[in-house]
Amino acid sequence: MNNSAGQSDKRTILVVEDEPTLATAIAQRLTAEGWTARVCGDGASAVQAAAQLKPDLVIMDVMLPVMDGLEATRRITASRPVPVLILTARDDESDKVVGLGAGADDYMTKPFSMRELIARCKALLRRVERAKVIAKNSENEKVLDFGELVIDPSQRIVTMHGEEVHLTPTEFDLLTTLARKPKSVLSREKLLEEVWDWVDASGTRTVDSHVKALRHKLGPDLIRTVHGVGYAFEPPTDDTER
Repeated sequence: MNNSAGQSDKRTILVVEDEPTLATAIAQRLTAEGWTARVCGDGASAVQAAAQLKPDLVIMDVMLPVMDGLEATRRITASRPVPVLILTARDDESDKVVGLGAGADDYMTKPFSMRELIARCKALLRRVERAKVIAKNSENEKVLDFGELVIDPSQRIVTMHGEEVHLTPTEFDLLTTLARKPKSVLSREKLLEEVWDWVDASGTRTVDSHVKALRHKLGPDLIRTVHGVGYAFEPPTDDTER
């Protein structure tokens, strides 16, 4: 790549928010960072805009007219891999897990600071670039075969009992990071650093929510909670041994 730093950082971010004042404030803050911001006020138009713009990141409010943010997120991520940061007015863990299950990579609860929003955006955009490098380096990485659960890092495919399981990019990276060190306890801070590329511990609840989303898709026993520390991957036990 021969682009200058300024050119390479010219990312397009789609803001989906039906509150005009907040949408404008977010767009202005993104523009101040040197990014291109596009705004939609409902989920249906967001799906259309995402198909046309092919944004590098989507900031998606959950409560939207015409089509809610979760359904819009499902449709956008089903047609093209793109990181999605959802905004929710409810600090309810179940809502966040549902949002992550819909294809979102991260969430923020309103009200939030613009500084924190920008930090989350930067982390997600860094992850996209790092994922490309990791994917290239994983081309020759062996498949992680745990019997009923198989993880293919090079193809980024997970199968359970022979059936492919759809994981978001963040969920896949989290599972693979844990599975590469079976039974080893990884702290939330370590997972934030390796998976989210965060340098502080402000998002430990994000780790918890993603673990819950993984358990919902793969079963409750694959990831063990070590209270006060973090999580460990527990390889599936053969049914014949139970």
